[in-house]
Amino acid sequence: MLLIRCPYCEEELPELEFRNAGEAHVVRSSHLADVSDQDFEEFFFIRTNPKGIIYERWRHIHGCARFFNAVRDTVSDKFLMTYKAGEPKPLLVSEPAKTAPAKPKAAAKPRSRKGDA
Repeated sequence: MLLIRCPYCEEELPELEFRNAGEAHVVRSSHLADVSDQDFEEFFFIRTNPKGIIYERWRHIHGCARFFNAVRDTVSDKFLMTYKAGEPKPLLVSEPAKTAPAKPKAAAKPRSRKGDA
């Protein structure tokens, strides 16, 4: 079970206390009447779905009922940080250290047994 920290209650609680509310920091146009149908559709239905770090909105439904933002790694499903709604998107989030791929080992030379020549 995931543990999520509510930045308002300042508690780390089980994920069952919360609901995902989609991608964070999506800005709605102030002139929706002037937006093309395609742009309107993209605003409502198209979201990024990256492999790695994502910024999401969450709601503490079984607690304070407030919305907040979270930074989560979609690969490990770990929450890296949470912050209050309305606060700016963190500029830099340290990603988990990536390990370099192991170098292939050179093939071992066959050893000769005593008596082989």
